[in-house]
Amino acid sequence: MALEPRYRGALENGSLEKKINQAGKLMEACVLCPRNCRVNRLEGETGVCNTGQRAWISSFNAHFGEEAPLVGRNGSGTIFFTHCNLLCIFCQNFDISHEGHGQKVTDEQLAGVMLSLQKQGCHNINFVTPSHVVPQILSSVAIAARNGLTIPLVYNSGGYDSVETLKLLEGIIDIYMPDFKFWEADISRQACDAEDYPEIARKALREMHRQVGDLVTDADGIAVRGVLVRHLVLPNDMAGTREVMRFIAAELSTNTYVNIMAQYRPCGRAAEMPELATRPSPDDLDSAVRAAKEEGILRLDKPRRTFVLW
Repeated sequence: MALEPRYRGALENGSLEKKINQAGKLMEACVLCPRNCRVNRLEGETGVCNTGQRAWISSFNAHFGEEAPLVGRNGSGTIFFTHCNLLCIFCQNFDISHEGHGQKVTDEQLAGVMLSLQKQGCHNINFVTPSHVVPQILSSVAIAARNGLTIPLVYNSGGYDSVETLKLLEGIIDIYMPDFKFWEADISRQACDAEDYPEIARKALREMHRQVGDLVTDADGIAVRGVLVRHLVLPNDMAGTREVMRFIAAELSTNTYVNIMAQYRPCGRAAEMPELATRPSPDDLDSAVRAAKEEGILRLDKPRRTFVLW
């Protein structure tokens, strides 16, 4: 199915420029994400995400480790943003999210990165950990679109997203790829100091699905629009997989494309929660996949086992 990226129309009808202005104003007393830090990022103040007026990026490349509908033959054009608004203590990219490895970029530089990835043949632009830099993304997309960007945009977030901010992305983002990390508030409180994460994630996923619906692919199996949900299997079912899958099936769609991920390993400060100090067992993964199927999920990404020595 051939679908023009949504931001092309928004650029032409002027709505993208309006969204850029609205998003910029939210940084004056920042409420872009559910943390509601209310710092003036336009004056260089920083809150939980430790990011002021400019975005930071740690790396960008044609990535072949993403889901098959994103990777295709030429890879997903991933841009890894430095810092994070969620800060899970077990983050697999701890050096980026917590320690801030990366560099500041202007909106023009970020646009240049997008155009470079498109020139390499990437099937999409994949914004990784974007929740705290939505204004910068919108501004950079406008610049890149004026200079020939024509491939879909992927919003690859931890699921801790404000519905109000997501509404600014309506008509801009083609593919939403949120995590749904935890079902229990007590777990999210301990793991990322965000007791409201389960409630926020449910609201965010509903809004994402409202905007773009189920995942749609073209004749080559490449994603062009829709929602793809990631769920990381944690030891001893700490993620609440069955409840998450039941929510997705009942309140989004049984046709939601879901990736149940097996690659958890203790990283960063995971040892602060003894329950997170080990990898999930093969039985943990099998139970998670079985729960998804039993709850009615019809489109599961092919499981990628991580082999470890026990």
